[in-house]
Amino acid sequence: MANETSFPILLSALFVFCCIQQGLSIKCWVCRSDSDPKCADPFDNTTVPITDCKQEPELEHLPGVRPTMCRKIRQKVNGEWRYFRSCAYMGEPGIAGDERFCLMRTGTYNIFMEYCTCNSKDGCNTASYNHGSVFASVVSLAISLRYVLVYT
Repeated sequence: MANETSFPILLSALFVFCCIQQGLSIKCWVCRSDSDPKCADPFDNTTVPITDCKQEPELEHLPGVRPTMCRKIRQKVNGEWRYFRSCAYMGEPGIAGDERFCLMRTGTYNIFMEYCTCNSKDGCNTASYNHGSVFASVVSLAISLRYVLVYT
């Protein structure tokens, strides 16, 4: 009987672990197109190592704040496009949590800036998308619920 009750608890713990692990750290692409042209769009990560944001240094002007998202900035200054990808210390992922939307600003002297943040997965500050960890979480939750419904 002990095995029957511990199995759903184990699967629930696995589900929670997958969700928490995903939220505690994120890996992002860190590059600048003015020093590496492959950082521009379309993004080519063959020369850019992915960076674990929990290893990024604490910023002097933001004591105690750690990066929890990825950021991509697209900037046009005097007709020239520049791209910056990095870990993000502040902001929200998209508008109302929708990472497809970015903040856009224009200014004088022919300046345009698009600022995008995301935290849906490692390396989300590029175009590719992967559902691996979310898929494992959903499967373990479904198995756990089925087990509880069948044996209770």
